[in-house]
Amino acid sequence: METTAAASLNKTRWLQLAFGVICMCMIANMQYGWTFFVGPMQERHGWDRAAIQVAFSIFIVTETWLVPVEGWFVDKYGPRIVVLFGGLMCGLAWVMNSYATTLTVLYIAAAVGGIGAGAVYGTCVGNSLKWFPDKRGLAAGITAAGFGAGSALTVIPIQNMIKNQGYEAAFLYFGLAQGIVITVLALFLMAPKKDQIAAAAKRVAASVAQSARDFSPKEMLTTPLFWVMYAMFVMMAAGGLMATAQLGPIAKDFGIADVPVSLIGITLPALTFAAAIDRVLNGLTRPFFGWVSDKIGRENTMFVAFAIEGVGIYALSVLGHNPVLFVILTGLVFFAWGEIYSLFPAMCGDAFGSKFATTNAGLLYTAKGTAAIIVPFTSIITTVTGSWHAVFVSAAALNIIAAVMALAILKPLASAHSRRASAANNAAKVIAAE
Repeated sequence: METTAAASLNKTRWLQLAFGVICMCMIANMQYGWTFFVGPMQERHGWDRAAIQVAFSIFIVTETWLVPVEGWFVDKYGPRIVVLFGGLMCGLAWVMNSYATTLTVLYIAAAVGGIGAGAVYGTCVGNSLKWFPDKRGLAAGITAAGFGAGSALTVIPIQNMIKNQGYEAAFLYFGLAQGIVITVLALFLMAPKKDQIAAAAKRVAASVAQSARDFSPKEMLTTPLFWVMYAMFVMMAAGGLMATAQLGPIAKDFGIADVPVSLIGITLPALTFAAAIDRVLNGLTRPFFGWVSDKIGRENTMFVAFAIEGVGIYALSVLGHNPVLFVILTGLVFFAWGEIYSLFPAMCGDAFGSKFATTNAGLLYTAKGTAAIIVPFTSIITTVTGSWHAVFVSAAALNIIAAVMALAILKPLASAHSRRASAANNAAKVIAAE
């Protein structure tokens, strides 16, 4: 009976993970498909590129900074109602985009979409951390992969619809489809009960330090460990968000956007090819590095991935004018960047426990919103300097610094935090026994 019950429980948690992944796929275009709409909107309305990208920053800020609030609702009332709300908001946002004729409406739609996407994202990642205490890196990575790679299959359909029917039609029809799928799947989501994951929590690898107790959000915010993680998250997210939002403009400024590129038996325009491959690699990296971190530790994995990202961004600046190298190097950049969305949530769960995992991970996730504020300034810097070089060099430097911090600062800080948590927990047990 125990074996049958355990198998049933294992099936349930993987099914919950699958529901979360599909929901993440449905919101992926809201960030990763944005770059295809910037040019057409600029041509249609004559809006400045930097002004259009303000909408992207508004989306990222509202998507991230409200996640702790949405996480609080999840931890208190469960994931179902929050994701249902998120699906409705996501669908509404793209419908609004399809009818927007002023920047004001575009900005309002961005805020609506950000609130909805954050509700879905934060809930699904937090739920995966709760269901898989023994495989947090892998589970968070698989879930985040839905967001990273979810738009890969729709890159070409969205571009074709924009070309043949206009960007308004693409916003309308894809928005409605994405919203409907999320609202349906939300009805099947649920959080685990404590006894359901007790056995799994005992199977954590020795290389991954687990907190001996659950930290409330307020307690977490008083720890130096959280703020070091937050600073590193901002540093890493800034460069990747720049590439995500500006990939189309960068390719056009490099003069290679429409140049045919032939790789792995496929020939596509450089920008289309890069966008498709980038999304696949940005998805694959999340479970891959998450799995690696479950084996060798979060900080060691961060060092390797962050260093690769720094080198990749600098190489893209120097060699990206070659269309083939542009495709390859943007793929490397996205592969070495996307893992932050599995490593940081997993480490947050390790350090601060499962009980408040959704809220705590949501607070850390606001670092992405902080980084997003930088994105519009990249267009300004490029205009002033006449090239993307200064932006690329700055992003590469931030990545290298974060890589060094992972081993020199974060690793010893995390070890000390774990020891203090264990000592406090043991002292509490002694007092309770007395």
